[in-house]
Amino acid sequence: MVKHRIAWRGCAVLLGVHVAAVVGVAELGVSRRGLALAAVFYAVRMFGLSAGAHRYFAHRAFDTSRAFQLVLAVIATASSQLGVLWWASQHRVHHRHADGPGDPHARTEGFWWAHVGWILVTTHDAIAWSQIPDLARFPELRWLDRYNVVPALALVAGLALLGGPAAVVWGYGVSTVALWHAMFALNSVAHALGSRRYATADRSRNNALLALATFGEGWHNNHHHYPGAARCGFAWWELDLSWLGLRALAALGIVWNLRGVPARVMAAV
Repeated sequence: MVKHRIAWRGCAVLLGVHVAAVVGVAELGVSRRGLALAAVFYAVRMFGLSAGAHRYFAHRAFDTSRAFQLVLAVIATASSQLGVLWWASQHRVHHRHADGPGDPHARTEGFWWAHVGWILVTTHDAIAWSQIPDLARFPELRWLDRYNVVPALALVAGLALLGGPAAVVWGYGVSTVALWHAMFALNSVAHALGSRRYATADRSRNNALLALATFGEGWHNNHHHYPGAARCGFAWWELDLSWLGLRALAALGIVWNLRGVPARVMAAV
């Protein structure tokens, strides 16, 4: 049995942002401007995680320039989920051992562990370098992983400068808490509740509500069946906002070679 040590820094950050968001909203109140700020910074950073950290860095499901690669990395890192090298390496380990021994956030270990427990211990703090030789060669990505607090601190500073405490509470605090739990739910909820189109070896499910909240990531059973695609919503009616965003970027020439879903896989849709 693995003996876990508490990651005190991670616990402090997680608790601190939650408390700041709740207390901030209670003190400053709810406003249309605040809700708009939360929605904008949730959407931008969700795209950075979904299209960037997940589909690009973890699965290399499309190609882009080195400059836009860095843009995606910065946006994803501003979500306060460490750097994209750590994120991609742990996600690749997850796919190799999904819901089995070796999976960092196996749902078989319980809802709490899969949702947030695994990041509150030091067991999976290290980057699994053997999983990401294709990414580790970029010094700017290595720097960003080492100083992963910089994008979030820059975001907080910018919000404070332009909008004061209310902008920080809504633009960073509230949106970050919502972003965290939406992404965490992919490990907990999407491996327990929903439908299964494909008989994968893991417990992955397709969950429409979670797909809406995570810009398409909730079509999780689809993704686990064929993780190499730039889209997670395979059927025409499976809304995948990140896929739509990537198609728009492809039309502008910013990204290219979007990996599709083979006909043999689509035949089951």
